Amino acid sequence: MNIRNFSIIAHIDHGKSTLADRFIQLTNTVPDRQMKEQFLDGMELERERGITIKAKAVRMLYKADSGEDYILNLIDTPGHVDFSYEVSRALAACEGAILLVDASQGVEAQTLAHAHLAQSLGLTIIPVINKIDLEHANPDATEEQIWEVLKNPVDSSRISAKDGRGARGVLERVIKEIPPPGGSSGKPLKALVFDSFYDMYKGVVIYTRVVDGSISAGKYISFYSNGASYKIEEVGYLTPKLSRADSIKTGEVGYLVAGIRDIHEIKMGDTIYEKGIMIDEPLSGYKDVNPVVFAGFYPVSTTDYTALKTAIEKLNLTDSSFNFQGETSKALGFGFRLGFMGLLHLDIIRERIEREFNIPLIATNPNVIYRVLARGTAGRNKDSGYIEVTNPADFPHYGDVMDIMEPYVRANIIAPLVCMEGIMNLLKEKRGEHVKIEYISTTRVIVEYNLPLSEIILDFYDKLKSVSRGYASFDYEPYEYRSSDMVKIEILLHSETVDALSFIVHRGKALHNSRILCEKLKELIPRHMFEIAVQAQVGGKIIARETIGAIRKDVLAKCYGGDITRKRKLLEAQKEGKRKMKLLGSVEIPQEAFMSLLKISQDT
Repeated sequence: MNIRNFSIIAHIDHGKSTLADRFIQLTNTVPDRQMKEQFLDGMELERERGITIKAKAVRMLYKADSGEDYILNLIDTPGHVDFSYEVSRALAACEGAILLVDASQGVEAQTLAHAHLAQSLGLTIIPVINKIDLEHANPDATEEQIWEVLKNPVDSSRISAKDGRGARGVLERVIKEIPPPGGSSGKPLKALVFDSFYDMYKGVVIYTRVVDGSISAGKYISFYSNGASYKIEEVGYLTPKLSRADSIKTGEVGYLVAGIRDIHEIKMGDTIYEKGIMIDEPLSGYKDVNPVVFAGFYPVSTTDYTALKTAIEKLNLTDSSFNFQGETSKALGFGFRLGFMGLLHLDIIRERIEREFNIPLIATNPNVIYRVLARGTAGRNKDSGYIEVTNPADFPHYGDVMDIMEPYVRANIIAPLVCMEGIMNLLKEKRGEHVKIEYISTTRVIVEYNLPLSEIILDFYDKLKSVSRGYASFDYEPYEYRSSDMVKIEILLHSETVDALSFIVHRGKALHNSRILCEKLKELIPRHMFEIAVQAQVGGKIIARETIGAIRKDVLAKCYGGDITRKRKLLEAQKEGKRKMKLLGSVEIPQEAFMSLLKISQDT
């Protein structure tokens, strides 16, 4: 039979999942009575937020206008920048891609990133303009922008995925323009792993695209990255539920079960080959994906620690792209340090833990990975003595720090020309470095900047949307590490350091951020029976201070007139009592103070 493997790529909220729904209905893959909106987005959070978090694959049988039967393997991909690695894995399993663009929004940052990725992989791109049924849609201007981005004037299909207008025409273009998969059934087995999930009964279920040879139950396979071997117990197709079959042939997409219990043994983008029959080289596209944002998760109630550990382990089986390890904090007790692909990824994992496992959480300020060169660390790391630090509490003593390097990203911002002044001021404020500006139409521009990752993980996206009135879109990729004048700010309460409130910031913003933090803590921490000093310290020097006054009983209330010495004696006794309390007392920090504080974006 004829096979076509393709993917839908687009910016977030441009209608990928809606178009996938129309394709599923056109090919009768799912009966109408079982059909629902965003059919492939099975997670409750995906449906609620209207976003795709994990790439989904589905096999469809389609009868073309020519009368021939085709097998169409569609992979629906996420649109958000945090999940761009999901997109690169999906594209590696395809020969072509539908580039979907919203007619009312035009080309946006993720559209650009995905289009360039598909071009670099040599895929056939079919431009499709969606949402032409909207009143303010401008398909002509959108088509010009697509030409500018692709550097190739290809006709765009104009559709409305919502009402199905033009969807069949897109499938016909897929058949005519996207080439059939290459590969030979006579060659030794070579297959690409592009996704996996954990099933309670079957173990790890691997989504694979067979490039050469075929896979069937009973075969012994090996993974190129670690050499581990397993016996295949079951193979089949994704329709979109798992549908068992005898074998997956050359060019087809399907799943396999091999009794694997640990999902971390499976590397995305890895190559599968038959045990004992070595291959010349692995399929391209495999690379380790590393977290870029780190945060500490602590249970509000310390009794929930074991439940939190179980919850994180279970979530890690379904989403292996985040990692975790145990950590302790003097202020918050036992918890975990988690690494994420971005801030949305962090938000989704936190919400899933709270919602699916009913565990209230405190999440500490997100951090990036700093590389620190300190006295006494030379020789501990192959990169000339630099150590990687993800937690401010683990920073070496300020007197030992010789150099700090922070990660930079290459950011692409697509915005209307009229908003450029505000965007430029924001980029300058965030220590950005200009690379280039490119015009994609008379009214829209692409701005390319190098930015420190630490400046964009907190509130950059919100501020960008504010200065551009919601019209700017943003995409970034890791660029390099650079030496920066970074300092660690420590917060002292009653002369004791609170490790959970420490954070790393550029020296130029240290004073401003410290004052904001001290003022906010003064509001959040309740008054005690003694005076509390809230201080911010950099390199052993106090740079900001606020004082929380003591709760004071009116000891003179019982004195009606009388000698001043009597009153003075009572006040001196109270003063002495406060002094003793100050020496012996400890500050109780309510959990609400941490939770409220950590919701504050650092207002820089």
